[in-house]
Amino acid sequence: MLFNLLVGLPAMLLCLIMEAFIVVLCLRYYVRYYARTSGAGTDDKALLWDFLVLGLVMLLMMLGYCVQIALWAALFMLLGEFDEFATSIYYSGVTFATLGYGDIVLSERWRLLGALEAGNGVLMLGISTGVMTAAVKEVIKHNLASLQQSERP
Repeated sequence: MLFNLLVGLPAMLLCLIMEAFIVVLCLRYYVRYYARTSGAGTDDKALLWDFLVLGLVMLLMMLGYCVQIALWAALFMLLGEFDEFATSIYYSGVTFATLGYGDIVLSERWRLLGALEAGNGVLMLGISTGVMTAAVKEVIKHNLASLQQSERP
């Protein structure tokens, strides 16, 4: 069990660092975007930009998930758990998303890594939920401020 932790915790740490980088990148982009567009109004162009900014954040988060899933899959391949990378990716994706179908399982020796990846996935999905909630809140706040500014005489 200790060996599982020594192998799995660095993978989790790498995923956490990667997710933190993506979150910081998204939040910096948001702050810069809204600082430039304050008072830009609520026209169709502003709507398109809000859509693009939110879409970019979601895309970056999904890209981060895919990289993390591939990282775990590569670890499973390195440990000899799977013969094909496609199977390893499938198992990793199901585990990361905490679906846990159970149609494919790790050997008894490495079984704890599945639980570590699931815990990693829950944490990453929770972080991105918070980021997306904050992003949507900012879009709403920005649009309300723009609307109030345009209604002033």
